[in-house]
Amino acid sequence: MNAEKRELKVRRVSRSKRPRRSFSGSPTPARKKAVATLGRCPHDTAKRMLDSVVADSNANEYCSDDEDLFGDYDSILCDSSLMAKLDNAEQIARQQDRPPTADPNSLAQPISDFPPSLWLGKEDAVKHSFLDDDLTDSILDGFKDNSFELPATEHHKTSTPVRTKRTQDIVNDRQTRPAGFPKVRRSMADQMRKAMLSNAVAPPPGVSCTAALKEAVVTEEMGVAARAAETCMSTETTDLGPFFGLPSKVKDLVHKLRGIKDLYDWQKTCLNLDCVHERRNLIYSLPTSGGKTLVAEILILRELLCRKKDCLFILPYVSLVQEKVRGLASFGLELDFMVEEYAGSKGRFPPVKRRDKKSLYIATIEKAHSLVNSLIENKRLDNIGLVVVDELHMLGDGSRGAIIEMALSKILYMSQATQIIGMSATLGNIKDVQKFLKAENYTNNFRPVQLKEYVKLKDSIYEVDPQEEDCFRFSRPLNFKYSSTMQKMDPDHIIALVTEVIPAYSCLVFCPTQKNCENVAGMICKYLREEFLRRKKEEKAVLLRELRSSGGGSMCPVLQRTVPYGVAYHHSGLTSEERKLVEEAYSHGVLCLLACTSTLAAGVNLPARRVILRSPYVATEFIKRSQYKQMVGRAGRAGIDTLGESILILQDKDKTMAKNLVSAPMETCYSNLMCGDGKGVLSLILSLIGLSFTLLSVSEQKMSAAVGVPESFVARKAAGQTVKKNVNMASVRRLYLALVLFSLLKETNLWSVAAKFQLSRGFIQTLLSSSSAFCSCVMHFTEEFDEFWPFKALLAELTRRLSYCVQVELIPLMEVAGVMESRAKQLYNAGYKTLAHLANADPDSLAKTVDNLYRKQANQIVASAKMLLNEKAAALQEEVDDLFMMPHDLPLTQTQEQGTK
Repeated sequence: MNAEKRELKVRRVSRSKRPRRSFSGSPTPARKKAVATLGRCPHDTAKRMLDSVVADSNANEYCSDDEDLFGDYDSILCDSSLMAKLDNAEQIARQQDRPPTADPNSLAQPISDFPPSLWLGKEDAVKHSFLDDDLTDSILDGFKDNSFELPATEHHKTSTPVRTKRTQDIVNDRQTRPAGFPKVRRSMADQMRKAMLSNAVAPPPGVSCTAALKEAVVTEEMGVAARAAETCMSTETTDLGPFFGLPSKVKDLVHKLRGIKDLYDWQKTCLNLDCVHERRNLIYSLPTSGGKTLVAEILILRELLCRKKDCLFILPYVSLVQEKVRGLASFGLELDFMVEEYAGSKGRFPPVKRRDKKSLYIATIEKAHSLVNSLIENKRLDNIGLVVVDELHMLGDGSRGAIIEMALSKILYMSQATQIIGMSATLGNIKDVQKFLKAENYTNNFRPVQLKEYVKLKDSIYEVDPQEEDCFRFSRPLNFKYSSTMQKMDPDHIIALVTEVIPAYSCLVFCPTQKNCENVAGMICKYLREEFLRRKKEEKAVLLRELRSSGGGSMCPVLQRTVPYGVAYHHSGLTSEERKLVEEAYSHGVLCLLACTSTLAAGVNLPARRVILRSPYVATEFIKRSQYKQMVGRAGRAGIDTLGESILILQDKDKTMAKNLVSAPMETCYSNLMCGDGKGVLSLILSLIGLSFTLLSVSEQKMSAAVGVPESFVARKAAGQTVKKNVNMASVRRLYLALVLFSLLKETNLWSVAAKFQLSRGFIQTLLSSSSAFCSCVMHFTEEFDEFWPFKALLAELTRRLSYCVQVELIPLMEVAGVMESRAKQLYNAGYKTLAHLANADPDSLAKTVDNLYRKQANQIVASAKMLLNEKAAALQEEVDDLFMMPHDLPLTQTQEQGTK
């Protein structure tokens, strides 16, 4: 038996080679006594005896300081004396374990009670001891010792050298074993060998094989990218991994944070275009809700992680910027890049120059233009590797379109290394825009949910079919019993159309004016059944409390009346806090219907099962096809509905124009630099003059304009008297708005100021935002001149006050994305008084501590706070590095001067 055991060969898994020492010495008399009495002991006694054998065998080993205690633990597999002792001990124990009814002298014993060498050959017996599939548990199972196995070891995932070498032996043994022979029990020696070999190749305790493998894959991918970046720093894209050039970790994050398991076919095609890989400019256009933004985000992540370049993401509205900042902050924390907001008064000019981390600037149109100017002025525009423009069709949107055109023109002229990606759902003259941007085009008509377009004329519903002669094909009559009172209140049958889908499905009703939104919401609620009040009653009560809290105790009476029915209105007259609460309640199904203006179609992504256009007009103007497509494109929720419907309510007088609306091609997009008597071109020329570091002359510096309103004019107007003297009304309007701002800074109560000046809350909040943005621009101007230092200190504080219009102690919390005044008060009262408190908060505890805070919102708040804290820490580190940097103009010593000569 000992000779057979010595034939076993084991390859060490350890990286370092250590000398093997054999176990020396013979059993002591006490040890012999233990072996002799093992067969008469119960299992617990036998276990102690077995432990004694193993322990005493190691007692004679000497461990030096430079050798680890387990240096030769695998050498026991080749020590014949210890193996023999274990086999003898097991045989004695097996004899003791024989059934009590059996005759000890009988030859008819179970064959499993005999050692394998008695009924197999010696060679087969050695083979058979390693056949895991044909072995039953040995007597070790009765008293297993944890010292044989390392903790957190996944044996089923671990392969050993011994087992892989004997695959064929297993097959041979199964073929040669006599029929009817039972399985052989695994011996103690075999059990120990298996445990030792498994532990030798096991991963460290506490680390699963799956987690270690994933980490190894990501590490390898990053290593490949690093090596490729060292050898290829040209314009070629460095490939990081299998997910469209990105590591598999990004795919896992997209699944975890967005719930997206796989991409649409068109997205895969677009990401694999030659122009994308070769970094040429690209314009791609698809219908609304087709998934355009995800493609842009993947391209941005590839630029940040692979090419190590900053990116600029241009969005049309502040709300979209803030939503995107919240959505990408988690990616930034996981993938180690900065997400910086440039909207309103937020954003630094020039941006912080970072050595280690790259930045994603998410900006509105105006802020993006200012950022481009700042980067050009500081010769840092080449640091921007990618510019993504959402809603590219806004190039033709008046003065804002001119600003986009100026920014893109400067990028095209000043930086050849910057790639421009434009995306749009509606773009008519795509070839003209391609020529301007020197870009290629990809177009697809894919929609994840089928859209059916209808129009309503009188009591009939017609399906839109441009191939028909009249463009409309009869679909069905509108069956709904109207009383005479209802007919007067609702001549357009809006109640009939909405009650076909709500409350089971969601519905959007686009109205031509803000007041009409409120009237429609109130009118619908008058004729809804009482069962609407019972649906999600508790959630609606929470929403009402939050709306009241956001208004400092005040609440819109229309919302107070409509929210219990699951109905609300949405337009720019609401404050940003009110809009945010309404949008979240609609997204979570608390509200089933929104009466809204056309701004919602281009702003926030709030899809619905049915979209109803109350009228083909926006204010008094007939809607454009691009506006129509954006509004009806909200119908159909991907992953929720299989169908989306849009219904345009028409009068007989609008039928002809409506035919052109649904069948005409998209409007063309023209340059707006010449609009307003060429103000766009003049603005572009002036900005270019400024960007070429040309200083103003003395006479130009002295030139200024002081605009004021005489006190006599204010007194006469307050008394209701007529004013004969002509006064510049533009100056009067500026004074009125200044008084509004002054009242806000004193009271910080938007509701009372709105009532005092008879202005909508949304208008006052917009005034605050634009004023703070302008104040921020003036502050940056004063930083360029030392003599303006008093204005710099004054404007810095004024900008902060205008930006948030809250108590001073709440301002740090208001910097966090998604935190409004009411939420800031809740956080402050709950003990989260600083940015550091929020950054180190546990999202679960935060959601439980703060009332009406969802788990998702808590995660976004913590992620945004961490991002802001990282940004502040990075800025401070940059200042420290600059302080310790060796001055380039340091005077030379006498020795150095002689050396240079």
